[in-house]
Amino acid sequence: MPFITLSDGSQKFYKDWGIGRPVVLSHGWPLNADAWENQAVALASAGFRVIAHDRRGHGRSTQTWDGNHMDQYADDLAELLDQLDLTDAVLVGHSTGGGEVARFLGRHGSARVRKAVLLGAVPPLMLRTEANPEGTPLEAFDGIRAGVATDRSQFYYELSEAFYGYNRPGAAVSEGKRREFWLQGMQAGLKNALDCVEAFSETDFTEDLKKIDIPVLVAHGDDDQIVPIAASAQKAVKLLPQGTLKIYAGAPHGLTGAFEAEFTKDLVAFVAS
Repeated sequence: MPFITLSDGSQKFYKDWGIGRPVVLSHGWPLNADAWENQAVALASAGFRVIAHDRRGHGRSTQTWDGNHMDQYADDLAELLDQLDLTDAVLVGHSTGGGEVARFLGRHGSARVRKAVLLGAVPPLMLRTEANPEGTPLEAFDGIRAGVATDRSQFYYELSEAFYGYNRPGAAVSEGKRREFWLQGMQAGLKNALDCVEAFSETDFTEDLKKIDIPVLVAHGDDDQIVPIAASAQKAVKLLPQGTLKIYAGAPHGLTGAFEAEFTKDLVAFVAS
């Protein structure tokens, strides 16, 4: 399995499928590169090179004690692009991965990047503040930390219900999908998962979004219970100089079934355009 060695000596795992223009996939919390399998197959089959990586502390990457914050995540992504010498790339980030992509572009620029996709992404700021009244209260994130610290196995399983919208009337509950979410979550280090809650919830990406000088597709479900659209996509697209918003009516945070199929089709078309 391929790894790169980061500047602090830690190992970063990545998958490298196909040939063509590179598409780099950044996953959400507490998942890993495996969350992108369907999109990776579709993109590689359409003639693109797909690199899906595990964030530090998640999946098969080193569970570092330090560095579990957005600046380091962005710097790790920069090292991945540099070491693989990727150019004309498309960056795609889901949820926390969308924050990673935004911080990378704000911190490192777009010299290696052609366009980007933010799916169910956390920018500009998840946390409720006086300036961001649409955000989520701090108590909700404290509850996530308490759940992970107390019994992360049960917490991840229960979280999968709202993550995929299985708590909505008429939703088709896939036990396999819930177990997949649990499995990926359990592969993340406990310290890394706890630190990452602060990273995705309290990082303000406003200035990063303003700096992004490439086309960005902002894709979001309007029934997202994890990253509500009013505090995220609807604000982010107004800050992006070249942002386009695509709303998936009724879609949850984690896309499955028809919602996933529609997004994957849109993703391949956006990358190819």
